[in-house]
Amino acid sequence: MTAPRAAAVAALLTGAVALALAVVVGVQAFPNGLIVVALLAVASIAAWYAIVGPLPLRIAGGAIALACLGASLWLMISRGIFEELALIGIAAISSACTRRAFDARVDLERVSPPGRPVLFFNPRSGGGKAERFNLAEEARRRGFGVVAMEPGEDLEALVRGAVAEGADALAMAGGDGSQAVVAAIAAEHDLPYACIPAGTRNHFACDLGVDRDDVVGALDAFVDGNERRVDLAEVNGRVFVNNVSLGLYASAVQRSGYRDAKVRTLLETVPEMVGPQGTGLDLTWSGPGGHEHHSGVAILVSNNRYRLGRAVGSGTRPRIDDGLLGIAVFGAPRGRGGNRRLQRPWRDWSASDFEVGAGHPVPAGIDGEAATLDAPLRFRIRPGVLRVRVSRRHPGASPSAELPDGFREGALGLLRIALGRRDAAAPSRARAPQRRKAEPEIVQRRTKPPE
Repeated sequence: MTAPRAAAVAALLTGAVALALAVVVGVQAFPNGLIVVALLAVASIAAWYAIVGPLPLRIAGGAIALACLGASLWLMISRGIFEELALIGIAAISSACTRRAFDARVDLERVSPPGRPVLFFNPRSGGGKAERFNLAEEARRRGFGVVAMEPGEDLEALVRGAVAEGADALAMAGGDGSQAVVAAIAAEHDLPYACIPAGTRNHFACDLGVDRDDVVGALDAFVDGNERRVDLAEVNGRVFVNNVSLGLYASAVQRSGYRDAKVRTLLETVPEMVGPQGTGLDLTWSGPGGHEHHSGVAILVSNNRYRLGRAVGSGTRPRIDDGLLGIAVFGAPRGRGGNRRLQRPWRDWSASDFEVGAGHPVPAGIDGEAATLDAPLRFRIRPGVLRVRVSRRHPGASPSAELPDGFREGALGLLRIALGRRDAAAPSRARAPQRRKAEPEIVQRRTKPPE
């Protein structure tokens, strides 16, 4: 039995156990189970006011949240509602098995290795991953040229210099901001590109199907790797590989203490954006229906659409070759005509281009780096411009490439996998490395090396 099939069987069994246990808890623990749920809900609301409210509400909200959490814990211990803890654990196991069952692994287009690949690496990225894994020596052993970024050096100039000297493939070991610089130049010259996951989070590597736990093995993309074409996106001429954030996160990234205390800085920014005296977004944009909007707390424009609000695979992109931007507005305006019905706190859609207006320069987080952009902000997608090489031993597709969108589709998908009838998945539609049409030069504007 294959690993995905075994995982699907385990997911179905643990899911059935979780469902049965939920019924038992609901009957035997009544009404204590409902009381615990109510206390946790009140604690969540109170915690929100403790973050965004004025000082008196912050104090009261914090006290109420702690009291409700303490009361719910006491109920679970004193009344023996340990079944709820078991339910949470079994549900987590079921979710993990579901994720494993839908893991995507695809065979990409086979290609010949390049003759003069060059690896660029940032020794400081990811807490020094490049040096910890001895990437420079491993790359030289594979026949790579190696260029280390020194403080104050311009990465774009280094890459262009290597291309001028005859480099026929470009690899980058560093954060996603650095990946964007190298990817932009690789696309401009139609050269193969490899993403080496030596940054902190390595979101781009993950969605490309690179195994983030195999940093050294990612170098084999230029040894025996296969190839696919993916999209790049740009805002006002600057390329990004993941996303551009405006509003809450972008304001936090601009602060000097963000790198050292990210969570605390983000929480300090929340009241300024959504609290009683918050400014919100001083921006204008049009939704998918063509209506102009001004409100909200954050806008996220991404290189292909993110999977949002899902129990499994949330925050990843099923594809990076769909030819469309992903656009999400958080704290989206209520429906027209005063519609006050309950709705999720964001709205998302796809488009080939998107424009954001403002009467001032706009703070932004571009692939996690602070920037300020002149208005209007013009976003567009660049379909299939980047030739990506991935090691044959790596998945070659996003972790969410095969994940279904709904519960019903997920249950049916698990059943098919468990029965050995796995359907062809989305990654099989990955673009072959065909020659792209000539496009205007991609310009990557950068004044200092990214971190």
